[in-house]
Amino acid sequence: MQIHITPRHLRLTAAIHQAAAAQVSLVEDLGTEIVGAHVVLLHDDVAKPADRYTVKIHLAIRGPDLHAEQSAEDLYIALEKAVDKLCRQLRKRKTVLKDKVRVRAQRASEAEKSGIGSSKKQVSSKKAARKAK
Repeated sequence: MQIHITPRHLRLTAAIHQAAAAQVSLVEDLGTEIVGAHVVLLHDDVAKPADRYTVKIHLAIRGPDLHAEQSAEDLYIALEKAVDKLCRQLRKRKTVLKDKVRVRAQRASEAEKSGIGSSKKQVSSKKAARKAK
């Protein structure tokens, strides 16, 4: 996975870069289909003290992309909160996909048990009925 880190109005130090890369790698453990991540680190001097630092993360994955934005008084706290938000989104997405597979399999087995799924037998019996007339 490629990680792009973009600082805006702050200097990107090695410690900030390492912390951002470590946090985003935690997200990678949840989803294997992640293509890339773009992390934008913002610093706003005129914002309220509780919203001085903002972190925006964009994950490129198969299907619709995921986005998270979080503000806090400290850059590392904002980064951690944004990653937590992405983790929740990925877990929800994974659960929805698993449920879809489970429902499809359950419907297929129910159709097979009731005989609805055997469309070849139905078609052949309809053809036999037509020939008998």
